[in-house]
Amino acid sequence: MAIQWFPGHMHLTRKAIGERIKDIDVVIELLDARLPASSANPMLAELTGHKPGLKVLNKQDLADPERTALWLAHYNALPETRAIGLDASQATPARALVEACHALSPNRGGMAKPMRVLICGIPNVGKSTLINTLAGGRKAKTGDEAGITKLEQRITLADDFYLWDTPGMLWPRIIVAKSGYNLAASGAVGRNAFDEEEVALELLDYVKRRYAGTVAARFKLDLDAAAVAALSDEDLLEAIGRKRGALLGKGRVNLQKAAEIVMHAFRDGSLGRITLETPEEFAVWLAEGQQLDADRQAKKAARGAGKGGRPPAAPSAD
Repeated sequence: MAIQWFPGHMHLTRKAIGERIKDIDVVIELLDARLPASSANPMLAELTGHKPGLKVLNKQDLADPERTALWLAHYNALPETRAIGLDASQATPARALVEACHALSPNRGGMAKPMRVLICGIPNVGKSTLINTLAGGRKAKTGDEAGITKLEQRITLADDFYLWDTPGMLWPRIIVAKSGYNLAASGAVGRNAFDEEEVALELLDYVKRRYAGTVAARFKLDLDAAAVAALSDEDLLEAIGRKRGALLGKGRVNLQKAAEIVMHAFRDGSLGRITLETPEEFAVWLAEGQQLDADRQAKKAARGAGKGGRPPAAPSAD
């Protein structure tokens, strides 16, 4: 199943960013530290690629710290880019954003040249919580549903530091299949865009091979890590549902309820500090997705040419 979600307000956000970017000094992109590349918007890169960028790996307290270090090194090696890890609920680390922005654009600052920053991110990545922490009050709406912020808003963090907040935005077509599942598992995609049981199975397929002990401990399974890793995804989901009492009549497991339990445990961090991708893994997934997309476009073009009827006219002899 290909997961896609691009509500109408996201088109407006894309247009607003395109208009705003010419006056911006630094672009902050908030990423989910548990899925850094899957939560990076390629459309945003196209819109803001010529501006210095700060990658903020938010929710790092929920992510695997060793993998967070790998991602920070990956992004810090890119030109005109800095990356920091952050827990948006912590006030002191959050203020490091201001210092990082000044490092990326050292010629901005003071009333004559105030720092102008655009902050972007996918839905439900914690952007509004971060802004409220930075501003020291409730400036932006927050919630655990994708798509809370609908309008651009300007927030003054200091007399010479202006921050423009934009609604959470995905992109029109997700070509990396694994990214779609990871985004759905994290809560970045609206509920009506995916099947929860299928996403939970994909999530378990990944974590049982890399965090099997964590899964066994969280759900109190009477299995060791090796036994958990050896289970099929379906059997593992059923075992979790049975252990948690998600049952229907005659002892059957309610797989929908079991799927909700698994995804909730991942989202709130009770499953453990888990990261669903490494830079090397994502590079492979991206190459595969790009190849599949190129093949799809070629087939579409071939079908269009076939329906066109006439072959191209022969060049004139004149």
